[in-house]
Amino acid sequence: MNAVAQGIAAPAARFMDNGDGTVTDTRSGLMWSKATMCEEEINQRQAEKLCAGLDLAGHTDWRQPTVDELFALADRTRTEPAIDTEAFPDTRSDWYWTSTITAWSSDSAWIVSFSYGDANDLRRVSGYAFVRAVRGVPAGQ
Repeated sequence: MNAVAQGIAAPAARFMDNGDGTVTDTRSGLMWSKATMCEEEINQRQAEKLCAGLDLAGHTDWRQPTVDELFALADRTRTEPAIDTEAFPDTRSDWYWTSTITAWSSDSAWIVSFSYGDANDLRRVSGYAFVRAVRGVPAGQ
């Protein structure tokens, strides 16, 4: 007998596909671009401009995610890609930019890998990675 037949509520899905190229994280309240925002890797400043100029699903307040926001999407029970592929089907098993500048150098920013779900730093101008846009304020802030 399944959970519904027993009268037990099934767990709510964490990600809700809005059907307009966006996905809402029901845990954080953030809205994400469903697709990777670039075909090729770009530097962090280009990623910042791309997100700031994005008009997606009738919203223009897109931005780069912080390292904590993007790292929260990583699913370390999966690899290549380390993310929910039903919610984010075209995610590359590669590095993605965040807006978080490293504490030791304003020339570097944090990046998150969706190969294995780890994080590292990369030079903002000479380093290249992919980008996923986010909008909204996390729940509880």
